[in-house]
Amino acid sequence: MEFSNLKSPGVVDCLIIGAGPGGLTAAIYLARFRRNIVIVDNGFSRAALIPTTHNCPGFPDGISGEQLLNRLRSQAAHYGVKVQTGEVTELKQTKNLFEATISNRDESRNNSNGGGSISVIRAITILLATGTADLRLDTKHWKTCIQKGLIRLCPVCDAYEAKDQNIALISSSPREGVKHALFLRTYSRNVTLIYQAKAELTSAEKRRLRKVNVEVIEDALGSLHITGESKPSIRLSNGEELQFDVIYPMLGESPRSQLAVQLGARCNRQGKLIVDRHQRTTVAGVYAVGDVVDELNQISVAAAHAAIASTDIQNRLNKLGYRLCP
Repeated sequence: MEFSNLKSPGVVDCLIIGAGPGGLTAAIYLARFRRNIVIVDNGFSRAALIPTTHNCPGFPDGISGEQLLNRLRSQAAHYGVKVQTGEVTELKQTKNLFEATISNRDESRNNSNGGGSISVIRAITILLATGTADLRLDTKHWKTCIQKGLIRLCPVCDAYEAKDQNIALISSSPREGVKHALFLRTYSRNVTLIYQAKAELTSAEKRRLRKVNVEVIEDALGSLHITGESKPSIRLSNGEELQFDVIYPMLGESPRSQLAVQLGARCNRQGKLIVDRHQRTTVAGVYAVGDVVDELNQISVAAAHAAIASTDIQNRLNKLGYRLCP
């Protein structure tokens, strides 16, 4: 195979940033399109925290986030895709190309001793699958609690698994807090909204919650801690401890959109990247998929975005004259 319009040496068709479900799905598509790609991942995929997902299509008995990522990596490897471990620290545009600076980890050395190097990758297109980071509670057992199912991050994903349990929802947003509390109430009779914000809930919001028997506790922001092992407890600012079966800390998120913003890409009020129906950002040649784009943070959504974006990248490369010829 050869290109009908040869690229400059060392230039890849697409640099994919992030090897979660969205990034790996895009890598599989583009590799099957016989495109030259590089995928870089910093090792902090949100999906890796999932103890078991039961709403991922094709896995009737559920699958852990780590298992799913390993399967996707294995599938990508069938087409020659290797995930490069590193952090993209800078992204800039030079003429018709993008240039990414990558801090590479040296896995053969102890990173605390300065292992690693800096490299630069030039690409015709960029696909961001960088995800989002949840704002955390003040607890050192965050990851352990998630793995045990004591803390859950997504009611859409797993409220079914929490049905009939004693549920606590922590929120600092009146709109999101009320919305998620009402949603969780359809799964359990025992739902408590612990509201952390300076602005009080309105009388109308309290009435909506009281009508469906959602208990409301308004407590000072930043005063909660998780204790306990078999069941999590929440300590209020007055020292009182309340025990629950599961806690949903809906405290907001921080989309990892900084790299695209460096290039001038636009975001919405929540910091999510604005894209069109082909997953194109407002910067030509830059695409974004998954949680960094959509507020419905779902594996299936990220995979669908990736299929759309990678197909459009293939079409874009063809239009630019980078056609593969047998």
